[in-house]
Order: sequence, then C-alpha cells, then structure tokens
Amino acid sequence: MLNKSKIIVAPLNWGWGHAARCIPIIRELQSAGFVPVIACEGIALLFLKKEFPNVEVLELFPYNIRYKKHFKLGMFMQIPSIIRAIYKEHRILESYINLYSDEVVGVVSDNRLGIYTQKVPSVYVTHQLNIQAGSLSFVINKVHHYFINKHQECWIPDEKGSLFTGDLSKSRGINTKFIGILSRFEKKKVNYKYDLLVLLSGIEEQRVVLEALLMEELKHFKGKVLLVRGSLKTTHANIPSHIKVVDYLLSDALEETINCSRLVIARSGYSTIMDMIRLKKEAFYIPTPEQTEQEYLALHLKSKNLANSCTQKEFQLKRLNAKKNVYVADTTVDKRLLSNHIKRVFKLVQV
Repeated sequence: MLNKSKIIVAPLNWGWGHAARCIPIIRELQSAGFVPVIACEGIALLFLKKEFPNVEVLELFPYNIRYKKHFKLGMFMQIPSIIRAIYKEHRILESYINLYSDEVVGVVSDNRLGIYTQKVPSVYVTHQLNIQAGSLSFVINKVHHYFINKHQECWIPDEKGSLFTGDLSKSRGINTKFIGILSRFEKKKVNYKYDLLVLLSGIEEQRVVLEALLMEELKHFKGKVLLVRGSLKTTHANIPSHIKVVDYLLSDALEETINCSRLVIARSGYSTIMDMIRLKKEAFYIPTPEQTEQEYLALHLKSKNLANSCTQKEFQLKRLNAKKNVYVADTTVDKRLLSNHIKRVFKLVQV
C-alpha cells in the first residue's frame, strides 16, 4: 500500500503549450504511483481539467500577461505585475505544502517562477536557459537563472546536445538534465484524411490575426483542410466546403487528427514542435510576431533542414510547396528517461 505521495505540477498559463507538455509528466507520475496535483489557472487549468477530471487542483494567482503591439517593451512594462503574481503564487504553494506536509513529496514547475520550495525536492522545466530578448537578454536571463537555481535541478525537454532547442537551452552555472522530448502523443500508421491541418494557438490577439490570414489564403488550397482554432470562443461563418473548422480537440482526437494529416501549419511554440517531432510529421511554422523564442526556433529548425517557415507577414499559399531539403526528424522517444528522472528525484514512500 502507498501513502498519498503528492507531487505538485505547475505549468505556466501561456496558451496551451506548457500545460500540454506537462501531460506526459502527470501521466508518468501516476504510473510511478505518485498523486499529481495540478497547480495553475485560466485556460491552462481548464484544458488540464478536461484531460484529468479526477486530479486535485490548486488554483494559482494569474500573471495576467497581456500581448502588446511591441512585445518586448510590453513585457518590460508588465514586470511589476508579474513580480506581484510570482510572490502571491509562492505564498499559495508554501501554504499548501504546510497544510499537507505529510503528503507532499515534490514540486515540478514549468516556467512558473514562484513555484519553488526548500521543503521538498523541486525541479524546474524549461527549454529556455538563454532567452533571446535583444538588449534585455542579460538582465532577463540573470533573473530567470536566479529562480531556476532555487530548484534542485532544471529539466530540459530535448535530446542531449540541444538538438532541437539550439542555443536556447545552452547555459552555464545551472544543474541541468536532458529528459528527452515531451509529447502526449504516439505515432500511428493510419490513412491520410486531411491534406493540410492548421493548428492555431498562443496569444489570442495574434491567433485571431493568423486565423483570418490563413482562412483567406486557404480558400484557394487544392485539398482537404482541417483548421483547429485553439479557442473556446466559437465564430464560424462563410467557410469554404473543402475546409472544416473546429474550436479545439482533446488529446485523443488531436493525436488521431495529426497522424492522419499530410502537412501541418502551426506556430513554432516548442510544445508544438515536440509533438511534430514525436509524430514524425512534416510541418510549416509561422512564429508569433515579436516572440523571439518562436522566431529563433523556426529559424533554427530551418537551418537544420527540419522544417520550413516564414513570418506571418510573408505567408502565402505558394510557400507550402517549398519543400527544398526538408526531412522529418528521426528521433526515438525513450519513455524510461523521464521515468528514471522522476524516480531518482522524488522518493515514493511505501507503508
């Protein structure tokens, strides 16, 4: 018989990406006999509650990050409110651990700076140790590393050698462990149902802009299209007959849909990239404007001939035919790697 050995898993509420890549972590914790507690808020929490309806939830204080026209300047102006949110979520975490001190045995924070503790083993999950922010990079990375070093170690969801993250995951002075690609999906042999799958996600203001752009361009696409809006706000009107539109898909349905699609258009968020790698899927990436991480990843994968991409302003339908020298990454996901790291860091108490 096992005690209630709880591990708090806290993804950043920034679209669905951080929450999605925590799904395999939560599943692996359950397989190892731990009891996960999901700690977040907003759309990320709604998403995870649909995936894990019976898992305990700890609701955190929102960062309330707003996407501004000038992304980096907008983020800089929001630093005071972000600091307040970090402080408040840290107090929520510590209060919960104090209340359940006999049950909580660990903490996993995916880019939530206030989710750290010295009371139980704690790990931080990120692929960005070297944040690309122009003139602000030095200061931002100093602050980020300060919070990362409050954890026992930092888990990087990539292959050794930073194959897919490139310079983003390279840094000194941090205890890092590569835990392999994190994806909730499995590659399956199925017949193609769609010639093109469009996966929209990310900050709502730019998601709407890209949706409008793609809908206009895809009117002339020769083939069957499925567009997943990545939004809980339903607005469907004047859709061409060769295009099917859905608001969102849960994991099982999305896994099947990606597997049965020839080509995928998506943002170059790292969680999406990991899903495409896991499913060995050809992808075309359109990074969110001024999100330097996505811009870097799109260019990095293009330089490695792993995917084609272009900016949002540059996109035209004819770019989908530019498949020069692109090949699908051949990497095998070792599920034991994540399992071994979990069992190494967090000690399951038996009675």
